[in-house]
Amino acid sequence: MKRYQDDKEFMDLVGHLIQHPRFQRLDDITHHHYSTRMKHSINVAYSSYRLAKRFGWDAKSTARGGLLHDFFYYDWRDTKFSKSHAWIHPRVAVRNANKLTTLNRKEKDIILKHMWGATLAPPRYKESYIVTLMDKYWAVKEASYPMRQRLKRRKIFHRKELGSHNQ
Repeated sequence: MKRYQDDKEFMDLVGHLIQHPRFQRLDDITHHHYSTRMKHSINVAYSSYRLAKRFGWDAKSTARGGLLHDFFYYDWRDTKFSKSHAWIHPRVAVRNANKLTTLNRKEKDIILKHMWGATLAPPRYKESYIVTLMDKYWAVKEASYPMRQRLKRRKIFHRKELGSHNQ
C-alpha cells in the first residue's frame, strides 16, 4: 500500500489534523497492544479513504471520520471504562474532534457508529461501514503482530532448512 505521506490528496484533506498537537498526543498512547492510537487512526483513515475513492464515494468525509474515530486519551482497559468503552469512546472522540475542526453529519456518523456490532445503532452512511470494517481489520492486524512475526520467522527458518536439505 502506498505510504499515506506520499499521497498528496490524502494529506491535503487530513494532514493539518495529523500535525495538530492534540492529535499528535495519540502517538504516546498504546492501542491494540502493538500500535499507537495515532498509527491505528492513520491506518484506518488511509485504507478507508482509498476504498471510498475507489468506489467513487465521499473520500474526504471517510478520511476525516476515519482519522478521528478513536480521538480519545484515556486507557480503555481501566476498569472504570472497560464495560462501557464501546459506547463512550465514540462520543468522547466526536467531542474532541469538534475542538479541532467542524464535522459534517457524515463524519459524525462515521465516528459515532464505528463500533457498530458492539453497539446497537447501525451506521447511516456507506462510508461509515467502510470505517467500521477497516477499524476491525486494523485492530486484528495490530493485535496479531507478534503471532505474524513468529510465523514469518518460522517460514524463513523452514526455507533455510529446506535449502540445506536440497544440497
